[in-house]
Amino acid sequence: MNLSRRMSLLRLAAVTALLALGTPVTTAGAAVSDGGHHRPCVGSALPAGGPALDVLRIAEQAKTEMDLKSVILRVTVDGREVITSALGESMTGVPAEPDMHFRNGNVAISYMGTALLRLVDEGTVGLDDTVGRWLPDLPHDLGDRITLRMLGASTSGLVDYVTTPEFGPTVYANPFRQWTPEELVGISTSRDLWYDPGTNWSYSHANFVLLGAALEKITGTRLDVLLRQKVTGPLGLRETRNSFTPDIPTPVLHAFTAERGTYEESTFWNPSWTTAPGAVETTDICDLARGAVGIGSGELLSPSAYRELLDPGTVGLGHPTDKCPARFCLPNTEATHYGMGVVILDDWISQHPLFFGYSASQDYLPCEHLAIAVSTTNGPNLFDQLVL
Repeated sequence: MNLSRRMSLLRLAAVTALLALGTPVTTAGAAVSDGGHHRPCVGSALPAGGPALDVLRIAEQAKTEMDLKSVILRVTVDGREVITSALGESMTGVPAEPDMHFRNGNVAISYMGTALLRLVDEGTVGLDDTVGRWLPDLPHDLGDRITLRMLGASTSGLVDYVTTPEFGPTVYANPFRQWTPEELVGISTSRDLWYDPGTNWSYSHANFVLLGAALEKITGTRLDVLLRQKVTGPLGLRETRNSFTPDIPTPVLHAFTAERGTYEESTFWNPSWTTAPGAVETTDICDLARGAVGIGSGELLSPSAYRELLDPGTVGLGHPTDKCPARFCLPNTEATHYGMGVVILDDWISQHPLFFGYSASQDYLPCEHLAIAVSTTNGPNLFDQLVL
């Protein structure tokens, strides 16, 4: 993970929060709530002053300092718009616009986590149910050792296939390859576990590929349909959708990257390796902000399920082992830890995808009802490794 870039986005989010909270908020554009924003997702009127102008200036500074080709952002407080704006270009001569669609990466994992917790609320499953009931073909008796909780909280011990030495070169050799979930999980299960299931924490893409498969088996519903029924539909995320191909709905925010040594377009590189089929999504900035509110507030969950979202038992885990190096097993504390498909950073509930020239930051501060959504694309001098 390019942590320096991620933290830069988080600092931008934090400063934005302070600005938005330090001055009485007025709606910068059309007076619409985040829960029922109109289509298309339009930019605010150019602010004359106040927090909206401060946010815009910070975004412009970040774009320059971080060599970003584009920045699209939206900030809301209590569901009311502070600012929605777009800076830079999608392609040469084509301005970035707020209604452009981009890949949301691991934001979809937070939707899977909430879908799982809704099934728990309904009494359909328990978090500590073993996955072997629905995924009986996992090797090495893993189905009897790994629970739904371990998949959603990423404590299964499964090796992250993205970190294996051969995976990155294989993807870069053919970025248009369509990966199957069997191929991806097979890379992870062909290696020894990093640790005994449930005893430690490490991010592994394999957990969420398996979680998607389990959710389909549990409900008898295709994952993209299930997420629409349980999460994106109830939250009104009309521009958030899965694709089983690398296509992106128009209008498209184009991405570029220098990951293969030359600055090239990566918009339609195949994202099938990133997570479970059915959760490989695109979105726009209005939906990204609305999703921050819906997931971060626990709008769809019972109080007990919301507590599980924020702390499924990962606090105190994340200790490096002989098989799990420090760069993969990161300490989880009360202030900073992994929830049920979300990242808890102090009081913020977050997700931060970063891959194939796209980056985003989705953050919600419950105590202030503050949502921040940022989407960026790379300039020619910004290099990212293959991560999500």
